[in-house]
Amino acid sequence: MWIHGWGELPGRLFVVSGPSGSGKTTVLRLALERPGVHARLSVSATSRPPRPGEVAGREYIFLSPEEFARIRDAGQLLEWASYNGNLYGTPAAPVFEALQRGERIVLEIETQGAMQVRDRAPTARFIFIDTPDFDTLAQRLRARATETDEQVHQRLVTARHERDLAHCYDVRIINDDLNRAADELASILRAG
Repeated sequence: MWIHGWGELPGRLFVVSGPSGSGKTTVLRLALERPGVHARLSVSATSRPPRPGEVAGREYIFLSPEEFARIRDAGQLLEWASYNGNLYGTPAAPVFEALQRGERIVLEIETQGAMQVRDRAPTARFIFIDTPDFDTLAQRLRARATETDEQVHQRLVTARHERDLAHCYDVRIINDDLNRAADELASILRAG
């Protein structure tokens, strides 16, 4: 089965996590565009509805909660987590097949899912994107002005728990300068 033999695959698996507001998505997008970075982002599944501008199969595989539960219960996810009332997970088969072909695959996932991947694929490289301090994180979340005060508060509570797990990652990148952080991540993705 796909859970066994991760360390023997010719490809390389990277896991990128960080609290909401850390800039992990932007840092990762820029890093993947850097010259010589031959890695691609895995597409996760989610039970949440698409946001404006999101395309099914590009940002996420959008599933109903029932469909998500069915594939989760069938063991078809490498990892899964509940985050802000929605389910997120990584379909295992496409990742495993890409690694068998020698590709470099990046999972951008929450810490809860990352710890599951650590158990199943210990040879993966784990990278945590963070802000210099908690106040910077709170300022960034409030500056987005896309959520209610209660939602921002909940994200900050979650962020405290996520930041407590940063020591479980191989590398911690501080996103205090976007281009420097993207260059640092690109360097890791190139080197493997």
